Amino acid sequence: MATSKVKYSEEELVVALKRNERTAFEFLYDHYSGALYNIISKTLRDEEKAADVLQESFLKIWKNIASYNPEKGRLFTWIINIARNGAIDAARVEGRKPAMEDIGDKAAMNERDVSGDSQTISSEMKAIVDMLRPERKILIDMAYFQGYTHEEISEELSIPLGTVKSRIRTALQELKQYFSV
Repeated sequence: MATSKVKYSEEELVVALKRNERTAFEFLYDHYSGALYNIISKTLRDEEKAADVLQESFLKIWKNIASYNPEKGRLFTWIINIARNGAIDAARVEGRKPAMEDIGDKAAMNERDVSGDSQTISSEMKAIVDMLRPERKILIDMAYFQGYTHEEISEELSIPLGTVKSRIRTALQELKQYFSV
């Protein structure tokens, strides 16, 4: 981890990343690698592969930062999608579906901890996600923490695909206001 004491607003961070400033990438890694690793490892269920996908994700972020458009969403959402998609791709390369927890009891899932263990997403993030309506919280958990695709969520929960997409979009818009820097 970098020992840099530099602080960035999201806008400043994006500008610095697009200028390929080393301290900005160190800041990005220091502040987001734990959350990304958690998402990746919950999808892959293999620490070594998760570490590889995390490294590949940061490489992809570095190579593609110029294509990031803040008008389309927050930086955090963009990098989470890169990591999540990398984990799903890695699972599928092995010829299997991403690891998904048993969700037989949907009611119990509403109460499940979406933050994982101590090296994962902060308790502050868990508290924010927990504030969502149960039907939105389930979808965010499945899509972003377990690696389900929208289609898989639709099938698993017997909800129309359009409903899944609109509830996730609404939940992300709701979360966006909490993650504003």
